[in-house]
Amino acid sequence: MTTNSTRIERDSMGEMQVPADALYGASTMRAVLNFPISDLRFPRQFIRALGLIKQAAAQTNMDLGVLDVAIGNAIVAAAQEVIDGQHDGHFVLDIFQTGSGTSTNTNANEVIANRASQIRGGDLGSRLVHPNDNVNLGQSSNDVIPTAIHLAALLGMQEDLLPGLERLRDALQDKADEFWPVIKTGRTHLQDATPVRLGQEFSGYAGQAGYSITRVKRAQDALAEVALGGTAVGTGVNTHPEFSARTCARLSELTGVAIRETGNHFQAQAALDGIVEASGQLKTVAISLHKIANDIRFLGCGPRAGLGEINIPEVQPGSSIMPGKVNPVISESVIQVAAQVVGNDAAVALAGAGGYFELNTMMPVAAYNLLQSVSLLAASAGNFAEQCVAGITATETGPAMVEKGLMLGTALAPSIGYDAAAGIAKKAAETGQTIRDVARLDTALSEAQLNELLNPEEMTKPSLEVRGGGG
Repeated sequence: MTTNSTRIERDSMGEMQVPADALYGASTMRAVLNFPISDLRFPRQFIRALGLIKQAAAQTNMDLGVLDVAIGNAIVAAAQEVIDGQHDGHFVLDIFQTGSGTSTNTNANEVIANRASQIRGGDLGSRLVHPNDNVNLGQSSNDVIPTAIHLAALLGMQEDLLPGLERLRDALQDKADEFWPVIKTGRTHLQDATPVRLGQEFSGYAGQAGYSITRVKRAQDALAEVALGGTAVGTGVNTHPEFSARTCARLSELTGVAIRETGNHFQAQAALDGIVEASGQLKTVAISLHKIANDIRFLGCGPRAGLGEINIPEVQPGSSIMPGKVNPVISESVIQVAAQVVGNDAAVALAGAGGYFELNTMMPVAAYNLLQSVSLLAASAGNFAEQCVAGITATETGPAMVEKGLMLGTALAPSIGYDAAAGIAKKAAETGQTIRDVARLDTALSEAQLNELLNPEEMTKPSLEVRGGGG
């Protein structure tokens, strides 16, 4: 069967030459030739998810008595090797392929079948284990691929993204606590506003990270419901009625993430609404990280001609021409990740619109972009926490500018009225004096009253007497 460095494999369309040592077969080889589009491939977490589904399906089918035990055990062993990443080099197909992902499901079936045939003592191509009759038993690409997308994203969120966001939240909260005594000028519309604690600013960032964790968990809930069991069009033809529930329970036990059979198989295969929802949550997380990273790089801009209210860790030289220049590169990395995730979400949204009658036919591109978003956010959140946030220190610049701040005049309004306070602020701006200096000359307020009213620490608290405003 072998000619030089190839062998002959067969599928329903006839013979194909495939590389002699390839675990895949004829149908995969056809797809290799049909889709020479890009260098984009399904990521490791997706291949792992496919292996998990095939393994759990074989175990369920053995339990149900519809799969020979010797064949099933060989499939379980071969699938474990796929789960462990031993055969990633045999998953060779482009992302831009058949819209159902059938080519990649077939790729998995052929790899596992050929490896299982070897485990049973046969040669590659011997079909001691059949890719369709055995490995794909009770399944269709149309329910396996969306299930694999959900499972891969769930695992990426649980194992990587949530821990990364938790590290970032904790690092930001540590800084909020550390910086609580530091009082500085707040800013709204990029203009001076009433005083705020630097710790309060960082508590806001920690809050955004905390809500990001909540949003990822909402995404997980949307992804926990899977299409497995619907087979071709959602009817479940050619599968045991108990197959999906049993396999989902196995997957939950194997992975530690919640997987449950959908309550409506027709929507689960005709649409990618859960994936679109999850991607939208990830876009929101990206926008949160963008805001935090952007604020931090602006608060640290300088060191002499900028705001300079914090020092950002110096991690690498910032210029090939300006000696000593150091840039906020970690923040810039996060901001670029945010841009990529927003773009990915647009691709996922368009993919979600690619459902026609009983099947969505843009699953591979949805998978690639969703899983890339999970991976990028996970890596950037953890890196941001460790390489940047943990090493931030406060400078004296922020506190030194508080007394010069024109919005201290806000604290005078309850005593002298808005118009009079506004006049003092305008005069201070024109003359370069402080609010205190002008108020001392232009009002009847005593020094003790001025000290009480113009206490920046009190202006960082809720108060009926001291009305903060910044709008």
